[in-house]
Amino acid sequence: MKFKDILYKITHWETWHYVVKYIPLSPVWIWYCIRSRNPWFFTPSNPTLTFGGFEGEGKKEMYEQLPPGTYPRTIYINPSFSFEQLEQYLAEHNFDYPFIVKPDIGMMGFMVRKISHPEQLRKYHSTLRVQYIVQTLVDYPIEVAIFYYRLPYHKKGTVSGMLKKEPAYVIGNGRDNLLELMQANRNIRFKLEDIKNRNQEQLHQVLPAGQRFNLSLASNRSQGGLVEGIDHEIDENLQQQLDSWSHYSGKFFYGRYDIKCASVESLKQGKEFYILEFNGAGAGIQHITANNYTLIQALSIILHHWKMMFRIAHYNRKNGVKHWGAIEGGKFLNAARKNLMMLKKMDAEFPSF
Repeated sequence: MKFKDILYKITHWETWHYVVKYIPLSPVWIWYCIRSRNPWFFTPSNPTLTFGGFEGEGKKEMYEQLPPGTYPRTIYINPSFSFEQLEQYLAEHNFDYPFIVKPDIGMMGFMVRKISHPEQLRKYHSTLRVQYIVQTLVDYPIEVAIFYYRLPYHKKGTVSGMLKKEPAYVIGNGRDNLLELMQANRNIRFKLEDIKNRNQEQLHQVLPAGQRFNLSLASNRSQGGLVEGIDHEIDENLQQQLDSWSHYSGKFFYGRYDIKCASVESLKQGKEFYILEFNGAGAGIQHITANNYTLIQALSIILHHWKMMFRIAHYNRKNGVKHWGAIEGGKFLNAARKNLMMLKKMDAEFPSF
């Protein structure tokens, strides 16, 4: 890594690995574990999500607790299907190309792909040997992430942050090839290896001036995605929308909604939007990276959210929701991490299409 890149990373805490950012806060997390007498104090925060939605929960259980029509039409694919069975299953459910595929238990956008023809699907199906979902392609132009929490004994929750997200891309200049454009892009070059591998076939392609090339379907920062803080859009209309989702199942108390919509205004009106995911106790508090906060401000925001998660979990625990057992939770988390590492490695080697 060049000296100027090293200097940039040192002076921009947003680029640090999440573990480094959380080290100063670890005594607080440990204190919550001690107070709860359980290392998995957060698991009662969302009682109907596996492990509280911290990690390893499936999308199926999440979608089943959202209001009908608020999420894309979705079917679940057994990896043991033959390709002929898969095609028949798609036809039975009236799925036409293109559509989206993603692991049922996934994270950080790994192995999310747009499938445009049967050969792409065949390759995906033969590669991903875990349950995955097929989902209608949502072509709304705006993706937002909204963090929300609600104390179980309150009817109204809090929208604590909102940002706009966009997948990584480069713009051609008529001279440089794709690899050179990626190397010159600060958001991308720190994550270059994985992005480069996924776009291997196009690396030496010279893009015409002004042409946009999307490097990923997922808008996660871990894949070079761009974020813009839009907390100014938070208002009573938006608040009411999220309160209604939280109350629908009565069990979503803490986490982040990832949503695609025609516009922020249409979302506030409850129109032209789809919830892509609800991320529970393990949801990244992404708005801290999109509002030019200092490191101290960002850490303070994280601590506030941890406090609210603890209060929600503590209340639910007192009202009959059990913590996960220490050994049980450890085994589950270890399995979830192995699954994540498998998907990350696979994603880096699998073409973007």
